[in-house]
Amino acid sequence: MPADGNIQYAQWLHPRESAKTIRQESVDALREFLSPDDVAIDIGAHTGDSTLPMALAVGASGTVLALEPNPYVFPILEKNSQLNASKTRIVPLMFAATPEGGEFEFEYSDSGFCNGGLHEGISRWKHGHAFALRVRGRNLAAVLAREYADLVPRIRYIKVDAEGYDATVLSTLTGVIAQTRPFLRAEVFKASTAPQRERLFRLIADLDYAIHHMDDDTHYLGQRIEPRDLMNWPHYDIFCVPR
Repeated sequence: MPADGNIQYAQWLHPRESAKTIRQESVDALREFLSPDDVAIDIGAHTGDSTLPMALAVGASGTVLALEPNPYVFPILEKNSQLNASKTRIVPLMFAATPEGGEFEFEYSDSGFCNGGLHEGISRWKHGHAFALRVRGRNLAAVLAREYADLVPRIRYIKVDAEGYDATVLSTLTGVIAQTRPFLRAEVFKASTAPQRERLFRLIADLDYAIHHMDDDTHYLGQRIEPRDLMNWPHYDIFCVPR
């Protein structure tokens, strides 16, 4: 990479997994709001293709906590946490962010469990994920307070990609968000209804954030979004800036 030099990335050899590329432009876009020593949290990290750019942006003196509950993909995330140790510090965590601890049945789109999640309040006929997998869930706020209290004051960014479960995940972190005021990125899932999108919007807006459409991973600050805009795109990410 032009600025960050030689970077290694482990590609998951799953037939449904798309090829991943770590681009300098993506890292540079994150550096617009992340700095060395910062802490970021990647909820729904999968193989780490979003985790690694975050980790490069905060450097080896920073930390990225990367959550991925799927036991089949987690070894790839774990490998990617080890490959660039001189430039990054990634802590892979094999659990989902849930209100309470326990085991949960996630739904996946294929029998190899490539991609899926907990599709709260969304009909199976609509989300189309028919393959069940039991995964572990933990309350992330409690984990942070108990195991990573030293990192909490430096949390600068939280990314959630949870297939429609994003509002529930963020609702468990409102205390952390109110304390640290990080930038937020969340997924507006393609199968989510208008009321579900409004719940996500209101949760974040009530925490005093400005909410933007994220155009892509090099352009975070797209159109400012109001409630009337929530159904304008079938599937998209939002980027939220503390006021």
